[in-house]
Amino acid sequence: MLRITDILDKTQSYLTAEELEMIKKAYIYSATVHQGQVRLSGEPYLTHPMEVAGILADMKMDAATIISGLLHDTVEDTLSTAEQVESEFGKDVAFLVNGLTKLSLISFGSQEERQAENFRKMILAMSSDIRILLVRLADRIHNMRTLQYQPPDKRIYIARETIDVYAPLANRLGINWMRTELEDLSFQYLSPEAYNELSMRVVKSNESRNRYTEEVKKIIYTELEKFNIKGEVEGRAKHLYGIYKKMHEQHINFDEVYDLIAFRIILDTDKEKGCYETLSVVHSLWKPVPGRFKDYIAMPKANNYQSLHTTVIGPYGERLEIQIRTRAMHEWAEKGIAAHWRYKEGRAYKDGEENQIKKLREVLEIQQEIKNPKEFMSDLKLALFPEEVYVFTPHGDVKSFPKGATPIDFAYSIHTDVGNQCIGAKVNRNIVPLKYKLQNGDRVEIITQAGHHPSKDWLKNVVTTRAISKIRNWINAEEKKSSITLGRDLLEKEFKRHNLKFSNYVKSDEIKKVFAEHSVTTLDDLISQVGFGRISPRQIVNHYLAKESVSVPEQIKEQVKKKATVSPPLGISLPGIDNVMVKFARCCNPIPGDKISGYISRGRGITVHTQICPHIKKLDADRIVDVEWNLSQKNAYPVHIKAVCDDSKGVLTEVSSVISSFDINISYAEVETTDMIASCNFIIDVNDLHQLNQILSAIRQLKFVKSVERMRQ
Repeated sequence: MLRITDILDKTQSYLTAEELEMIKKAYIYSATVHQGQVRLSGEPYLTHPMEVAGILADMKMDAATIISGLLHDTVEDTLSTAEQVESEFGKDVAFLVNGLTKLSLISFGSQEERQAENFRKMILAMSSDIRILLVRLADRIHNMRTLQYQPPDKRIYIARETIDVYAPLANRLGINWMRTELEDLSFQYLSPEAYNELSMRVVKSNESRNRYTEEVKKIIYTELEKFNIKGEVEGRAKHLYGIYKKMHEQHINFDEVYDLIAFRIILDTDKEKGCYETLSVVHSLWKPVPGRFKDYIAMPKANNYQSLHTTVIGPYGERLEIQIRTRAMHEWAEKGIAAHWRYKEGRAYKDGEENQIKKLREVLEIQQEIKNPKEFMSDLKLALFPEEVYVFTPHGDVKSFPKGATPIDFAYSIHTDVGNQCIGAKVNRNIVPLKYKLQNGDRVEIITQAGHHPSKDWLKNVVTTRAISKIRNWINAEEKKSSITLGRDLLEKEFKRHNLKFSNYVKSDEIKKVFAEHSVTTLDDLISQVGFGRISPRQIVNHYLAKESVSVPEQIKEQVKKKATVSPPLGISLPGIDNVMVKFARCCNPIPGDKISGYISRGRGITVHTQICPHIKKLDADRIVDVEWNLSQKNAYPVHIKAVCDDSKGVLTEVSSVISSFDINISYAEVETTDMIASCNFIIDVNDLHQLNQILSAIRQLKFVKSVERMRQ
């Protein structure tokens, strides 16, 4: 059991004699009011407040906080009152103790309600004084260290609450040692088999790892001395939960976890420049792994953590994670807010510390408005991870995602094939749309179908870089195949039209100049750009025509010129592209006068749609090109019209006569009758929109006609 002299020894270096006397007084008071009480372990209850005070003393907290640690359960679990605490120890201590006192005497409808209200009370109090949270974290650390004495069901409940709320709170305050211990202790009870197996494997590898650690440290020290860089090198095994989390997130086994040891270079200098100089020394010593460098000095984490992280290929081909920081950065990394605690007597926080406390307060105070206890706890957990969402796999594994992630992000985190073949998802056993935003605590199950492929629309509903990259890769690969086929066809036809052979010219050195002109590096890239409609075939041909013009006979040039001015069929003009296969979309049957756009079909040339056609709005915008009507040509265009009339003899004949009076061909006519109504359907060939409107107007003049309109599929 920790003794009061141990606590005083830890604090005498930074507290006054009067403050030390007040801590002694608090110890005597706590021992008196808790006399006769025992913990589940059988130890005197006083051991608990003593251990909590000892943890706070190790964190070098002020006297009021340590006294509150000694007294934090007095009002809740003894006959002591808040008034007595204030009378004996002052308003500051009384406020802290009151903020730490749980709502034990109030009756709640459920355990969840009790949990929510206790957290609500603590957060409300800590909004005024962050020390309340620090005492509560110290309290939770000791309770977790003695959790084995609780009943099994309560162990799970407390461990889950700890890993969901208390460990994240410690992380947000930057107290790394506390976060890692809370996570490991929770892991021990939430997944005992995995914890025990991992513990045994880490212990078994310790001897060889220790030898390797010492060897690496010696190499680093030697190299730093060459450049007169002063500092300390540490090599520490990563905590168990961190290893377990990495194994599950990356789907690897223990033997594949290459960075069980994190090396730290803690520099004696306070200058950030020294960290970057040390980084260059490390990178000159060992080859860095691409994509594994993180600069948390230039961009600190949300909890104000600063350090340089790099992964290198070290001795024997082992990957090493190395962190480089100053001593001040290291102190913050380990102790966070507690590293630079300031008393309230007129001393100010540093800017970083004040901002950190302010951000946490703002995040947590928002939760006070939520009345539903279930929603409160859910939102509290979410608030502790403002940029992350934690969800569960069907097997109970935890996965983290950026806020706004969807089941598609989840699917790609499992495997690329699972993402590509995803057709649906179940969240908490209910079918949800793929655009559903994942929430903290959701249990997600992906539904797949072999042969299914990603949709370009998915890119609107994913936030993880992995999902975005995989979807884009698949779409680009598929579209490139199609665009290469179409582009090659368009180019071969354009070259042939100018009496040139495409295959001969692409083998010449001149093609490299074409690549440079259009910012591509390969022939396939160039051809696919033509297929996408981003480069016209004529642009490529023109490059070679300029070279050939000197030696080509005049009569051949004249032929080329004549062919170049020949308009494509069907009265459509495509700027910059000649002699391209054109067809009209059956869904909208465009005619001159309609505003139109062309769509580069896969292997089928250009399909022309009206701009108001609903189908073209769903097509790939990158494949849509500008097209124009060539009014110098007269062509007939099929149009479907429907006249709704009173059912009487000769209806079809009379409507047909009106159409024929315009010298228009009727290629199809049919009448359907229902309930004294006759629907006359015609497919007629018109020259343009103006002529069609004239015909429709004439048909409307017939007395028995109720309506007439142009039909689109």
